[in-house]
Amino acid sequence: MATDKELSEFLESVERRAFKQAAYAVRNDESALDIVQDAMIKLSEKYGDKPIDELPMLFQRILQNTILDFFRREKVRNTWVSLFSNLVTRKDGNDDFDILETFESEEGSESSESSADKVERDQILMILDTEIQKLPSRQREAFLMRYWEDMDVAETANAMGCSEGSVKTHCSRATHALAKSLKALGLQL
Repeated sequence: MATDKELSEFLESVERRAFKQAAYAVRNDESALDIVQDAMIKLSEKYGDKPIDELPMLFQRILQNTILDFFRREKVRNTWVSLFSNLVTRKDGNDDFDILETFESEEGSESSESSADKVERDQILMILDTEIQKLPSRQREAFLMRYWEDMDVAETANAMGCSEGSVKTHCSRATHALAKSLKALGLQL
């Protein structure tokens, strides 16, 4: 069980890296600070009684989920803001208008993306997921921890119970295998 002092020291040790990770993801320092604070509070409240060696993985998962929650809230907020900002009233003062006639998709937004682009993106993601699932389990595990969970080599080695050199080897083999299989399928990312 982690003591209050150990928990405090752990949070202090990951604070800067967590902030950089959140700031990179959301591109806003104030929002990144809020995300890191929320993640730290959640860890303290729900998992403060866990052993100290389990905290890094728990905190990383909580941080990633908090970042995803931020994007979900932003998507809902932006949908309503763009919906109301695109409503226009007629210049002749007649407020009798059809909302579908006045709504315009914001350039670069997901709603302005063509159906073909959406389908193509979804197909590429499905192919990528399938190819990742074909990797040997240790390569897949190392690849996902390093590049999906954004863990450093030492954390990944600790979580996998192997050396840092093994993590680097697994990641290298995984990226080469993915590149080869995606190239064979005619995909270039």
